[in-house]
Amino acid sequence: MVKSSSKETVENLFLEEGQLQIYKMGGLKTLILLQLVYFCGCMDQLHIVYEWKQIDYEFPTPEARQQALDSKTFIPQNNIPMGLEIYEDRLFITVPRWRVGVPASLNYINLKDNSTTSPKLIPYPSWAAHSIGTDGKPSEIISPFRVRADRCGRLWVIDNGKIGNLDNNATKYPPSIIIYDLKTDNLLRKYVFPADHIKEDSGFANIAVEDMDCEATYAYVGDLGKPGLVVYSWEKNESWRISHHYFHPDPLACDFSVKGFNFSWTDALFGLGLSAPNANNYSTLYFHPMASYDEFSVSTEYLRNQSLAEGNFNAFKLLGSRGPNAQSSVSFVDQKTGVLFYSLVNLNAVACWKTSNKEYLMKNQGRIYMNEDTMVYPTDIKVDYNDNLWILSNRMPIWMYGKLDLNDVNFRVFSAPVVDAISHTACDITPRSDILDKFVNKIKNATNTIVSKIKPNSGFVAFPLSIITLTLLSWATSIVI
Repeated sequence: MVKSSSKETVENLFLEEGQLQIYKMGGLKTLILLQLVYFCGCMDQLHIVYEWKQIDYEFPTPEARQQALDSKTFIPQNNIPMGLEIYEDRLFITVPRWRVGVPASLNYINLKDNSTTSPKLIPYPSWAAHSIGTDGKPSEIISPFRVRADRCGRLWVIDNGKIGNLDNNATKYPPSIIIYDLKTDNLLRKYVFPADHIKEDSGFANIAVEDMDCEATYAYVGDLGKPGLVVYSWEKNESWRISHHYFHPDPLACDFSVKGFNFSWTDALFGLGLSAPNANNYSTLYFHPMASYDEFSVSTEYLRNQSLAEGNFNAFKLLGSRGPNAQSSVSFVDQKTGVLFYSLVNLNAVACWKTSNKEYLMKNQGRIYMNEDTMVYPTDIKVDYNDNLWILSNRMPIWMYGKLDLNDVNFRVFSAPVVDAISHTACDITPRSDILDKFVNKIKNATNTIVSKIKPNSGFVAFPLSIITLTLLSWATSIVI
C-alpha cells in the first residue's frame, strides 16, 4: 500500500487486487464504505496495450543484435522507456541514454501490428541517426526525454544531450530541439540551445507545442535542474529563457516514496500542458514543478514576449493545491474537453482536473487510475488526435535505486478514450442527469453483489437493500448537484 504522511484516504485503502481492507468497522458504515470504494474502482477505465519485462530493439539481423550485446552497446537492463507520443499508426517511445548500452533513444511501434503485446522498438528515423562515432562526434539524436507531434505533421524532440547521466563518466552535448517531418521522416531542423540557456545543472525533460498556426508555432521547454522555461519560435528560429519563482521546487515537497524506495528530489519546472487557444489565439500554459503540490498557469501572450513575461510577475497565477503527498511530474491538457491530466508519482496514479472549473481544489480533482503494481511511476501522458488518452509507466525509482525484476512486467502503455477515462470522475463532461442515472444503476447492481456476499454472524448489520441504496443515492445526489 502507498504510505502517506497525511491521513489515509479511501483510495489508500485499496489493495493491489482492488479490494478493501477495513479495520474495526461494522454495520451500515461498512456497507456504505464498501459501496463507495466499489464505485471508485469502476473508474479504472484504462486498459494495457503494451507491456515489457525488458526493452528490445528491431536490429537489422540477429548477428547485429549479438554484436551489440558483445560490445555492450546494447545492455538490455540499462534501457528504460521515458516518453511516448502517438501519431497516426505509430507510437513513439524515447529511451534516454542515462546509462551506457542504449542503442537507440527515439523509437516507434507500428500500431497496426497486433502480433504481440511486447513489440521490439524500431529506431526513428533510422539506426544511423543514433550512431555515435568513435571520434566522439555526436549523432543526430543523442538522448531525448519526451516528444510532441503537432497538428502540422511535425515531431518535436527535446534532446537533453547527455549520455550516462547516472554514470561517473557522463558525456554532455548541447541540448537541442529536433524537428522531423512525420510524412517523410526527414529532418526539418535541429535547433541547438544558446549557451546562455544552459546552466550547470540544467535538465530539459519536457516539451509542449503551441501549434494553432504551422508557421507561428511556439515550443515551451521546462528546465527541471535550474528552474526556467525556454520558449522557441519556429517562425523566427530563435529562443529566449524566462525565469519565475513559480518554476522553483517547494522545499517541503521534495520527499518521495515509491514502492519502498524513499528519496529526495528537487526537480523544478516539469509538468507542461497547453489549453486550446482563446479568441486571440493565445493558450494557457498549465505548469508545475515536480517537487511541489501546487498547480500554476500563465497565458502564452506573456511567454511569447520575453520582456513582457519578465515584467509581469502577476501574470503567473497560483491555481491551488493537489494536496499532501501529491507531487506530479508530467501533465497534458486534452484541448477538446479541457481536462488536465497529470501523474501522481507517490500514489502510483493518474488524476485529472477540468480547466473550466475555476477552483483548483482537491474535491474538484478526479482519479483516473491508481494501481500499486501496474501504474508504478507514470512517466508520460498524451492525448492523440483521435481523442484517446495514453499513459506510460516505467518503475523508474526502482530502476534507479534498486533493481528491476526481469521476470516481472516493468513497463506498460495504457490507453482509453478520453470520455471513458474521465467517466464518473470530477472531470466527467457528461450532463449531470446522465451521470446520476448511471450512478444509480451501478449502486443497485453493486449493492446486490455486496449484500449477497455478507456472511451470517459476520458483525455486519443486515439493513434492507432499499435503505442502503437510498443512503448512497442521497450521497450521490449531493455530489452531482
